[in-house]
Amino acid sequence: MAAPKRKLSGGQREASGKRGASGRLAAQEAAAAAAGGSGGDRAGDQFVEGSIVRIRMDNFLTYDSCVIHPGANLNMIVGANGTGKSSIVCAICLGLAGKTSFIGRGDKVGLYVKRGYNKGYIELELYRPPHNLIISREISVLNNQSVWQINGEHATQKMVEEQTSALNIQVGNLCQFLPQEKVGEFAKMSKIELLEATEKSVGPPEMYKFHSDLKNYREKEKEFENTCKEKSAALEKMKQRNERNEQDVQRYYERQRHLDKIKMLERKRPWVEYEVARQEHEEVKGVREQLKQELKVLKEAQAPMTRKIQAVERQCREQEAKTKEKGTEMKKIIQDCKQKQDYLERKDKEVEEVQQRLRMKNDEEIDRQKRISNTKKMIEDLQNELNTTMNYDHVQPEIEQISSALRKVQQDKGAVDSEKIDLRREKENLEKEKKNVMANIKRLEDMMHIKEVSLRNRFKDTYNAVLWLRQNRNRFRGHIYEPIMLELNMKDSRNAKYIENHIPMNDLRAFVCVNMDDMGVFLSEVRDKQRLKVNAVCAPSTSAAGRQPTRPIQELQTYGFVSYLRELIDAPEPVMSYLCDQHRVYDVPIGTSRTKMMIEKVINETQLRQIYTGEERYTVKKSVYSNKIISSNTQLRDARFLTVQVDAEGRRRLEDQSKEVTANLHEVETRLAEFSEKQRQLERKDNELRTKKKELLEMKSRRRQLEQKISTKNDSLKQMEMDAINLEEEERKANVKMKAIYAQKAKLVSELTQLIRSCLTLNMEKVGLVLENTSLTYQKNRLETECKESATEQKMKEKRYAELDEKKRRLLNMCKERMKAARQTCGLDPNQNDIPPELMTAFQSLPNTLDEIDASLNEERSRASCFTGLNSSVVDEYKRRKQEIENLSEELNRKKSELENYKLNISQVKERWLNPLKQLVEQINEKFSEYFRSMQCAGEIDLHTDNEEEYDKYGIRIRVKFRSSTQLHELTPHHQSGGERSVSTMLYLMALQELNRCPFRVVDEINQGMDPTNERRVFEMVVRAACKENTSQYFFITPKLLQNLTYADNMTVLCVYNGPHMLPPGKWSLKAFLRRRRRVQVHN
Repeated sequence: MAAPKRKLSGGQREASGKRGASGRLAAQEAAAAAAGGSGGDRAGDQFVEGSIVRIRMDNFLTYDSCVIHPGANLNMIVGANGTGKSSIVCAICLGLAGKTSFIGRGDKVGLYVKRGYNKGYIELELYRPPHNLIISREISVLNNQSVWQINGEHATQKMVEEQTSALNIQVGNLCQFLPQEKVGEFAKMSKIELLEATEKSVGPPEMYKFHSDLKNYREKEKEFENTCKEKSAALEKMKQRNERNEQDVQRYYERQRHLDKIKMLERKRPWVEYEVARQEHEEVKGVREQLKQELKVLKEAQAPMTRKIQAVERQCREQEAKTKEKGTEMKKIIQDCKQKQDYLERKDKEVEEVQQRLRMKNDEEIDRQKRISNTKKMIEDLQNELNTTMNYDHVQPEIEQISSALRKVQQDKGAVDSEKIDLRREKENLEKEKKNVMANIKRLEDMMHIKEVSLRNRFKDTYNAVLWLRQNRNRFRGHIYEPIMLELNMKDSRNAKYIENHIPMNDLRAFVCVNMDDMGVFLSEVRDKQRLKVNAVCAPSTSAAGRQPTRPIQELQTYGFVSYLRELIDAPEPVMSYLCDQHRVYDVPIGTSRTKMMIEKVINETQLRQIYTGEERYTVKKSVYSNKIISSNTQLRDARFLTVQVDAEGRRRLEDQSKEVTANLHEVETRLAEFSEKQRQLERKDNELRTKKKELLEMKSRRRQLEQKISTKNDSLKQMEMDAINLEEEERKANVKMKAIYAQKAKLVSELTQLIRSCLTLNMEKVGLVLENTSLTYQKNRLETECKESATEQKMKEKRYAELDEKKRRLLNMCKERMKAARQTCGLDPNQNDIPPELMTAFQSLPNTLDEIDASLNEERSRASCFTGLNSSVVDEYKRRKQEIENLSEELNRKKSELENYKLNISQVKERWLNPLKQLVEQINEKFSEYFRSMQCAGEIDLHTDNEEEYDKYGIRIRVKFRSSTQLHELTPHHQSGGERSVSTMLYLMALQELNRCPFRVVDEINQGMDPTNERRVFEMVVRAACKENTSQYFFITPKLLQNLTYADNMTVLCVYNGPHMLPPGKWSLKAFLRRRRRVQVHN
């Protein structure tokens, strides 16, 4: 039975470069009217609420303008690949606020606007009584933003999502919306994901909510259980710890009783110490007063004898003073004597000096006589030599001849020096030039090193192979070039991105060989032996480096092209030959922003395969179906390896220049060596002439020198004869001086004798005074001996008195300190002297002596020390933990009660979720198994879980078998073939169809992997399932259909055509087309 057909056309780019006619609908208008709710051959109540009644696309993907009116049941969208079928799927998804990731194509919504336009438009009309819901979306390419409208009023994407959610539209659910790019992902869905998608798609609205709540409840239940376990363990642990600490608390209290008694003993001890000190103080005070009276009587009896001793002491002091005066006078006279003796010694030295000077005069005269004799002898010898010396005036011409030769040598030396200076200057210039050239070469090598570092960091194996090649080049017959990325040099580093995007990385890091055998040896070494992952290629046997482009660049400049890829790089001839042969770098042009602006024209007119603009790469292909030109563009990646620019030609020039400079430098150094040798020869000749000239001059001047020496010696002799000394006069002067000195010495001896006599007199007087003082001292000693016994007794009593007085003072201070300490120990007021009654009562039961108190203290301290490791924190911790145990027990009981209530709630929610879910899965399984049985295959669906309490582990398991000899196997991406997975997916979606509460379902090209038999069976099942009454709308997209398929009356076939001869929308008429078709059939 024929189904209604509709024809769609879009603005897909054609091979001729012209756009197709805008989209149009030519089918049953009555069906369209029914979809809009205005009546027709199909009533509006056949549409499920939320079904799509109209789709409009303007400047969207392949369409200029197109309006589609789908049917209420099955909609078959048929068209060749590339005509725009999937564009309708994209419009449904994006028009209903779906994400681009749901489609699996471009990640930016602006990419879905038709190329060449700044904005695109989508409008969907959804069936919703009493008035349909119209959602529109305008997409902007520039800012990648969208403008939404609902029923003509401005809206936000969130508002659209709320509207679609209210209609149970889930474009992100693969069970409802399965785009072409997501077909393979359906089979990859896990059991858990499939269950969730099924719940959302066909389950009651509350089912997925119950499932989500159960997963959350289970997590909270686990938290409650863990909390109860933790608190129970903590409670038990605290109880056990308090039981262990209870004995410590008892021991603490017993220790505290001992400490209290120690404290009371320590309080009483200062009072006992005070009382002992007070009694001792009173005893010492009485003994001191008695001793004081005895000293008074003893001092009165010794007074007369003391006065006599004092009188004798006064006389002794007077005699000692007189003796001291005599000693002072004697000391002064002795000093005068010493001074006179010093004067006498000085006069003796003066006499010796006069005698010494006289001896020196005698020695000088004797020496003068000797020098006169020597001088006369020298004059005589010189005169004899003068008489025998010849006249050398005849050597003058020879001297002049030598002088002339010397001047000639000097001129030659000057010429050689001038030449050497010029050569040195030339050498310095050459060395400076060589240094600059080497610096430039070093700079280029540094840039090359940067490229090598980049290679090492990214491709370590390739870098190691480069190092090996450099050390083993002699093993190869031909040259092997290092990786292309090292051999290539960008003329402008800004263009590196074109080369890196054009040449694959495997080729960029490949070695280039000119000999095939060399390549085999090289790869055998580095790949097989060294296990390095490297690539190698062989340059063409016939060079392709000189190939010419299909069109000169001058012809392409009108399109904004500036150069071909080959002109951007420098490379050795074999490397360039390989790039031209394999990657056609000689025929790929580089354009500018101008090229991008006119890209449509460029693609259609130039017929270039690859094009580069400023930031994009365009690849142009011809369709195998219709000879149409199809282009794709990709964003250029930033360059990473070729950004370092090395001027290869400049480097070669620098190396040639370096060789030339080195040769010139060697030549200059050779010439310098020759001139240096010539200079050394001239120096030797000059030295020989100068030596000979010197000898001749010395011979000529010898007679004159002898005459001058004789004259000088005669003058010296006359001077020595005039310097004669008169020894008799000198001796007379010396005698006069010594006579005067002797007179002075006699006077000094007389004065010294007088001083010695005075010293003797004073010494006798001093001896008399010393004798008198000795007598007085004897008298004093006698008196002191007489009163020695009484003085000894007095001193002993005075010492004893002082000791008692000091002891009394010390005991008094001790009493005060002990009283103060006792008050402080008991905490009494400083002015309070009496012990409080309560302390007196406590003190009565304690010992009364220090020894007894100390013994009791030692005993109590020993007992207290037995209780080690105890303090008040033990008791505090025991009390605190006891309170914590009570609080934790209450909290644990409360948590357990909450957990029981929570489990009760979970069981109620589980019952409300699991029972309907099992029924739902059973219904799906019945349909699914029925469909498989109709295909002579087997399949079943069950609810799978490992633990009924783990609600996040529940899932739907699909098991199928397509051959009777096999067992049921779970549907996975690996076990079944692509066609088997497609059949299983399709049948599962059909099983959901009658249960589905979603308004429509979209399946895009799921039949592509099926064999004809399964495709026909699946198609018939889809028609039967989707064309039943009260089922949701169904969109089935396919590029082809088998012949002689079964169609239903209430299914709609939408044919999408595309081509250069499509009619504009206004000129298309389905009735006129059918009339022409009938006339053609009649004529045939």
